[in-house]
Amino acid sequence: MTDDPRAALDRLLAALEAHFHAVSTRRGDDDPVVDDAYDVLADAFEVYDNALLRVHGETLPFYLADDEADDDDADDDEADEDDDEVDEDDLDDLEDDLLDGTELDGADR
Repeated sequence: MTDDPRAALDRLLAALEAHFHAVSTRRGDDDPVVDDAYDVLADAFEVYDNALLRVHGETLPFYLADDEADDDDADDDEADEDDDEVDEDDLDDLEDDLLDGTELDGADR
């Protein structure tokens, strides 16, 4: 790992170019070249961010999401899709409660 932010920046820029090239010349939905370019880009980003922090005490204004967090989010999205179906009776009950001024607890939502 380098402590030279300029070298890390050059590597990040090259990784961005390589990623763009891989995406723009993709050969299907599961092109391994795109996946590899993604991984190289993510690594270059982290190296640059760490070099900036060590040398200049600064960080970038964004971060990479953890892969594990992405997996959890995918599970949450699937659960949310099931919740998207709304029962008309539930809507009527909710509307009645709101019109009556009834406070809702977490179970009624």
